[in-house]
Amino acid sequence: MNRIALLIVVAASVIMIGCSSSDDPLEVRNAEVVQVVFSELWSKGSVELIDDLFAENFVGHFPGETAHGREGMRAQVNAHRQAFPDWTEEVEDMIADRDRVAVRFTSRGTNLGDFLGHPPTGNRVEISEVAIFRLSDSKIVEQWVYPDMLSLQRQLRPSTQR
Repeated sequence: MNRIALLIVVAASVIMIGCSSSDDPLEVRNAEVVQVVFSELWSKGSVELIDDLFAENFVGHFPGETAHGREGMRAQVNAHRQAFPDWTEEVEDMIADRDRVAVRFTSRGTNLGDFLGHPPTGNRVEISEVAIFRLSDSKIVEQWVYPDMLSLQRQLRPSTQR
């Protein structure tokens, strides 16, 4: 995606989140960056945006593992989208405060590839998640993700075991 398209997505994000949570330009910009992570990176697999969104020294705290740097994030997204090729993330709530952005969101996808050491089930899943981002200079430097893993594991069970 070229920079003009990215700017269009960011502008649309401003409209979507309404900027009503803050008049602080830094907080608004941080919320815009995070919105693109959901709408473009995770929901469409646009890994080419990682260099624009994440700092070189990024640290991502995901369940059971830590992603380091842009390459770590790229590997995380690619692996997840191999397991769930139609994965989408819909933002329900977003709160920006200084250098932090907190998001409550709903994730959906169909398990068509290996995930957490288990073969694909073909099951469609929907889970609630919360993520907290720390930004510096309009780049994400740290992220903490809290998915509803119990619900995800239950939904991935074969239908005879649910």
